[in-house]
Parts: sequence; structure tokens; C-alpha cells
Amino acid sequence: MTEEVSIRTVHDVAGIAAVADLFSDVWQTPRSCPPYPAEVLHSLVHAGGAVHAAYDGTRLAGAAVAVFGQPGRQDAYSLVAAADRGLGCAVKQAQRAWALERGARTMRWTFDPLVGRNARFNLVKLGATGTEYLVDFYGPMADGVNDGDESDRLTVTWDLTTPRTPQETGDRDAAPATHLAPDDAFLARRDISDRHIWCRVPDDIVKLRAADPTLALRWRHAVRAVFAEAFAEGYVATGMSRDGWYTLTRPATEGAA
Repeated sequence: MTEEVSIRTVHDVAGIAAVADLFSDVWQTPRSCPPYPAEVLHSLVHAGGAVHAAYDGTRLAGAAVAVFGQPGRQDAYSLVAAADRGLGCAVKQAQRAWALERGARTMRWTFDPLVGRNARFNLVKLGATGTEYLVDFYGPMADGVNDGDESDRLTVTWDLTTPRTPQETGDRDAAPATHLAPDDAFLARRDISDRHIWCRVPDDIVKLRAADPTLALRWRHAVRAVFAEAFAEGYVATGMSRDGWYTLTRPATEGAA
């Protein structure tokens, strides 16, 4: 990566076509069948959304697409983002600035909850909060990344005005284990105060899915069970450790000590 990194919105035919090609390369689909066709991106821009493109010198090194949510909610929605390592935060901050200038106060998007590096970026680096677990959100996906899996997604909500500052929460290793993972080690722990749950994800779900899709799906179902139970009880996702453990936190009740 050079020092000549720039991020800007694109509106022209060539610029948007290049973004569509970038998304094809990231999701390993033929450029003739991109996950986000250029004509769709043009329409989103025409409707008031934004396609941000990050350039390392003259090379396209990342992109993101955002639109606005329901009227009156002051909420923007990020449809997709992809960037070279080290550029992701800058791309999200460009989206944030664009949304704030237009009156948004929050931004939402979804990601695969089994991809630990993305969880850490979203929850720790940006300070977003995992607010909704969606089971098989897209149905079957025919790209080169998600083939053979179920498309569970975690919705994150990002406070654009005051991003959440991650906090140290409890002693994970001292908390009782509640579930076993497909590798027969502990999958989840819950502290005795019922304020925190920790849940582990595999080291690299993309590699695991390619090598052993049946095992990857077992991980999907195991993590889904923990999240579904926790979210039903009012927990939200607030952190991800470097060794692959989510922190799920139940907000304190008003008036609680």
C-alpha cells in the first residue's frame, strides 16, 4: 500500500463498473455475473445512495455501498464493503461522514458471524454492536465464498455520533461452560451473574468450509444455537477477542445496582 490512498464517491460508468468487478473478484464470481451488477449500483446512486471507492494510487483497493433506511429513522444501511487490509476502517469512516452529512445517526449492516476477523473489526475497531441474529438470511448462496453453507448473518448497529467504547467484561476462563463445540472443546461460557456470555468461532471458517463443508455446517448450527438463546434473553454482541471468542452482554436494567 502506498501513501497515496484516496477515498471518494463514484458516479461515472467506468468507476462503478470497476467497483462491480472488484466485488466479483472478492466473492469469487465471474465478472459477467457480479454479486452487485454495475446497473444496480448506478440505480442505488441515482436513488440517493453512495458508492465509495478507495484508491491506492490509481489502483482500486476497496469499495463500499450505502443507502438510507426507513424514512424518519435517521438510519443508513451499508449493503457491502470490501477493502485491502489496512483500508477497511478508512472506507467505513468515509461512509460514516457521508451518512452524518445527510442526517443519519446510525448505520447498520450484516456480516457472517463465523468470520472472527470481521467480528473484531466491527465490534472492537469500529465500536458497533451486534443487535440481531438472522438465520439463513439470504438462503443458498452461489458464490465462491459461501457455497455449501447456510447464510446466517449478524446485524450490527453503529452509533455514528458516539461509537461504543469496548469495555473489559468479566473473567471468561472462570465462567462455567454451557456448550461444547464440534471440536469437543468448550464452545460457550456464561458468568454466574448472567451479564455475559462468551461464544467461540472456528479459526478460519472460509478455509474450513472449503476443506470440510459438513464440519463447517456443524459449527454454524452450534454457534447459532448459542446466539439464538442469548438474543432471546436480551443479550447483544459487544466484543470479539483475538483468540476468537465473542462477548455477549445483557444491558443492565434501569435502577439495577
